[in-house]
Amino acid sequence: MHAIEHQAPHRPIEPVVEGARTLGEVLAERARATPDAVASYQKKGDTWQPMSWGQFYDRSRRVAARLVTMGLDVGDRVAIFGPTREEWGIYDLGGQLAGLVTVGVYPKQSPDQIRYLLEHSGSRVAFVADDGEMETVMAASEGLDAPPVIVPWNDELHGRWRERGGDRMLAPGELAGDPLGEAEERARQDAVDPSAAAILVYTSGTTGPPKGAMISHDNILALLRNQANVIQFYQDDLMISFLPMAHVTERVLAFHSRINTGVPAAYASSVGAVLQELAEVRPTVFGSVPRLFEKLYAKVQGEVERASGLKQSIFRWGESVARRRIRLVLEGRPVPALLGLQFRLARSVVFEKIHQGLGGRIRVCITGAAPISREILEFLWAIELPVLEAYGMTEATVVTHINRLDSPRLGTVGKVIEPMECRIAADGEILLRGPMVFKGYFKNPEATAETVVDDWLHSGDIGEIDADGYLRITDRKKHLIITAGGKNVAPANIERAVKNQSPLISQVHAHGDRRPYVCALVAPSPLETLEWGQAHGLLDAAEVEARKSELLADPSARSEALGRSMAAVVEDRRFQELFRGAVQRGNEALSRVERVRRYFVLDRDFSQEGGELTPTMKMKRKAIEEKYADQFDRVYDDPDFAIEAEAAG
Repeated sequence: MHAIEHQAPHRPIEPVVEGARTLGEVLAERARATPDAVASYQKKGDTWQPMSWGQFYDRSRRVAARLVTMGLDVGDRVAIFGPTREEWGIYDLGGQLAGLVTVGVYPKQSPDQIRYLLEHSGSRVAFVADDGEMETVMAASEGLDAPPVIVPWNDELHGRWRERGGDRMLAPGELAGDPLGEAEERARQDAVDPSAAAILVYTSGTTGPPKGAMISHDNILALLRNQANVIQFYQDDLMISFLPMAHVTERVLAFHSRINTGVPAAYASSVGAVLQELAEVRPTVFGSVPRLFEKLYAKVQGEVERASGLKQSIFRWGESVARRRIRLVLEGRPVPALLGLQFRLARSVVFEKIHQGLGGRIRVCITGAAPISREILEFLWAIELPVLEAYGMTEATVVTHINRLDSPRLGTVGKVIEPMECRIAADGEILLRGPMVFKGYFKNPEATAETVVDDWLHSGDIGEIDADGYLRITDRKKHLIITAGGKNVAPANIERAVKNQSPLISQVHAHGDRRPYVCALVAPSPLETLEWGQAHGLLDAAEVEARKSELLADPSARSEALGRSMAAVVEDRRFQELFRGAVQRGNEALSRVERVRRYFVLDRDFSQEGGELTPTMKMKRKAIEEKYADQFDRVYDDPDFAIEAEAAG
């Protein structure tokens, strides 16, 4: 494989957002400022092929020209279905240059879900990436009063579906004609109201149908103008892009920020390939949901556990040295000379392999969307992979809080990003106000009025702000468990405490509302569970490699063969004892009322297809409660069903 060699000076970037009114104008300014600089890399065979900002702008203008000739008016909606690739961004900015509102759609949703999104958004065009999404869009479009024109991403896909699509299908080549003329582009941009919606982001819907959050040009440009308050980019920076573009984090904080700053990104071949491709891409900035950092930590610790006794001792010594040093650094205290010398030795002998496996150039990581264990955070900081926890929400244009490299406080999400304001309501809810608060929910003024009250956005999250202004998230307001004894319990605290005890655990769902005590459902981590099964003679190497290949190709894979392999491990007494120990250790960090007294273990992980996760990998608590209602009842009614972790008392 050929690694990317991105060469540039380590100098602060020059943003182009000043003077721009719209997202389309930001792209035009970027293309004028650095037309020959690399915008992105995409893998073709074994080679990462670059695309310049000038080429990206040109292709986007060609898409815009065809959309205009189709008769779409400024403010009309177009939807994009597909993975995070260069094409996604081209269709997005093609729509923006034409003055349209672009709607990102999460992959792998059902026809009923897609039918709702198409009908509710009134999308007139749907850009579709592959056969799976095409089948869904076709099925979802049947019976719609105004079905969208469908544009396949490539000629091969068009050839397979042209007959079924008929007059409603446009050949990809029709988007490769002459680019939108300068006068027409200027006229379309002048007609855009910057305070109007630029993008529609449909919330992933942990309960009820999704709501379409209207994020305006003004919202996004307010973030871009204050980007240095989030993270400082440099000319030699390079990112790797793989999170769903339908989500505001990848769409705004990564993609539109890159247009503003000119920082290039390499598009990962798939989510499953990210950890492998980091060594080829060699990024300097890496953003991800906590689960990937947890997998990285689990992978490192798993390799250590399988190493010889001597190698284990050396690693544990290095880890101890690194943790002692970083605690002093984070507290602002001097590092003794001997400890500093020991750390330099540990870095070269113990941690260099980890860095090289990630490309060897990462200077900062960003994570959010869910809590991450302090133990994992401390480890990553200790080995010089600083991870900045951030906080935000779709309705506040991605991010409102973030830790800084020079003043992090682990376990918090940092301080509010100016010019936003944050305060805590009397009931503990986090409230936000400022230019990044969204325009409202599309066609849903009632929900908008409930969410934004007197200009303050009600986040639905519970938190606290310390004396220095650092925000700590406690839980979701509606997720609080009230036990039969009247005690308020935050399930996230319980879940985090248990989950952090073993890399074999993927998810924990705490249950106990109106119940006498807390119980839990525990889901195993597939890759780590398979490897454990092989190491302990339950699975042979060929079977494990086959199942791992399946998961790497599709992390949400749920074949019968995978189910049999997982069940063979989960049912083993030794494996069950590991889980019991993890729950008991987690309980030690909890108050008596929070502790998990009984629990049961699934023979698979949670998944979007199984209905337990949203497309952004958040647990759908209501759906989990409904799906496993009988099992939760049995925990309290059947003494032989669940596993005892904590004695009554």
